[in-house]
Amino acid sequence: MQDNKTLNYIKSVLENMPSDWLNLTTHRLDIYVEKLAKTQFLEQFENLYKNNNTDFNALNELPTAYDYIRLGHPLSSVLEWTIAKLNNTKAENIISFSSQTVPVLAVLRKNLFLNKKTQVAYTNELPSFFDTETVKNVYGYNFELKKVDSIEEISKFDGSVVFISNQDGICNFNLTSNVDFFINTKPQLGSILFVNGEQNEKSVSEIQHVRRRETIAMTPANCLIALQALTEQSTEASPNNLDANKATVLNSINTVTNTTTKALVGSSGLSIQYAILMGLVDNAIQNHKGKDIKIVVPPNCYGGTNDQARRVAACIDNVEVIDFAVDGDNDMVESIDAVLTEIAKADAVPYIIAEIPTNPRVEVPNLNNLRDVLSKKRVTANGDIAVDPVFILDQTFCPNVHFLGDTDILSTVRTISFASGSKFPSGGKCTAGYCVGNKKSGELIDKIEKHLLLCDNEATNLQYEILAKQMPSMNQRVTDAYKNTRAFVNYIKEVLPAAKINFVSEELAQQGFTPSVFSLDLPTKGNTDEERETYKRALNLKLINLMITEIPNESKYCVSYGQLKGCYWTIPATSTQGTTKEGDKDYIARVALSPNMDLELHKKVFLDFVKSI
Repeated sequence: MQDNKTLNYIKSVLENMPSDWLNLTTHRLDIYVEKLAKTQFLEQFENLYKNNNTDFNALNELPTAYDYIRLGHPLSSVLEWTIAKLNNTKAENIISFSSQTVPVLAVLRKNLFLNKKTQVAYTNELPSFFDTETVKNVYGYNFELKKVDSIEEISKFDGSVVFISNQDGICNFNLTSNVDFFINTKPQLGSILFVNGEQNEKSVSEIQHVRRRETIAMTPANCLIALQALTEQSTEASPNNLDANKATVLNSINTVTNTTTKALVGSSGLSIQYAILMGLVDNAIQNHKGKDIKIVVPPNCYGGTNDQARRVAACIDNVEVIDFAVDGDNDMVESIDAVLTEIAKADAVPYIIAEIPTNPRVEVPNLNNLRDVLSKKRVTANGDIAVDPVFILDQTFCPNVHFLGDTDILSTVRTISFASGSKFPSGGKCTAGYCVGNKKSGELIDKIEKHLLLCDNEATNLQYEILAKQMPSMNQRVTDAYKNTRAFVNYIKEVLPAAKINFVSEELAQQGFTPSVFSLDLPTKGNTDEERETYKRALNLKLINLMITEIPNESKYCVSYGQLKGCYWTIPATSTQGTTKEGDKDYIARVALSPNMDLELHKKVFLDFVKSI
């Protein structure tokens, strides 16, 4: 009876849900409370369930679920809650993935640090892309495989038992106490992980963090399909033009980046970045046996990049993260020169990740000097030729700048460029990200593709469809958004000249660097550094709150960038730099503008702010 009540309620929710649940990468940013993001949505959803309320307005007033679609969203939360309700467990014990592989990797990662054995049991065949030897030898995970005819064959094991089942009813679990982690997979949708038993609940948070950093939750469209199947509603089969859409996207990437080499598309920017890192680690293990691997990362870069690199290093003995300063009082080129010299002396393998322009201070290094430093021949302490670096370039801020073509500035350096697809490539309509290399990186791209497929992190059919529609207009949107940003920056300089603005110069813009994001360091006051910092932080929030309150339809409190419309405000220190060390965080306002927004209204509200301080 309880099952019928739950399923009938969910059926009504699906009929009345806001379209934003399905079509946006972020929902109700105007009522987003970051510290409550993992719990607030379901707490309020549970109250609606108790009152049997499926009214559209009530559903539309629910706050953002999780912090971003990559980690979770309304439909993934509803899917997980429903399965939990039907199985009398906590919603956080059900975790959906777009990938069929990553939930297994997530359990293996947790058990690596617990020094706990893992048995992976399965019926029929493992997914073809689950490369057992690579998972053991490159990822560093330990486990044993056990093929069974049925779940009843699984006996007690001194460690964790993971049971993988590929089935049509992805939401249906046949529970047994001898299994710790159930993973139901379905190639068209992804997978759902069921954490079984209180003794395994301590793994939940870290499994969720794997989903946040190395893959994404099951997409809204696929969650909807799973929920419709669970409630026995018919699902509309969308026409599958995958081959044509994929060809369009890959061609667009080559056009935008001025390349002719193979491009790869992942389910998110961090999915593609994870494939890059693991592909490069694999390449180093194969071609530079026994040598240490150094991942060089700016300490204040986007938190996902920073955190993911450290997470990879934590799992593999000979991989280490080295910090290098890139902006503010530091010069990226000088920092790279110094760190590469040290890595060469140690006869290690250098992989460098950097954003150009930098985030959040929007700085561009001298590109000729950058090329020369990356190309410099270095020697080890023994006088041998050192391994040349691979430059991993995050182009999310300026995806239109040409670095990789035959005559472009980094054509002679092994370079991989990538971009987050939730920004300009899709205009905020999906998370899919991409990467492409120059002609010197062909072997590396093949390795990256191997790991993208192993992790089952390629873009979904719908993501390819969205990118196929959005990418052809991307460069024009970049241009239009930059015009708005330049006009807003010039206005702020006029009405609040004491503010420090980090943005590209007119000269850099003429070279093609036309980002639509800037950072704003507001004027402050006080007798001590602490007083001045406290005042400035409060002023940041005052400005942002005024903007999102006065212009709620356009100004949002979020890290979004490259959206089709609106204006997005954030404090990097409390959002994109969430896992960054405190001393490296930036307590300034970061502003991202779109090609479609009421610029004059934003100027008016900003002037009101200036008059109030």
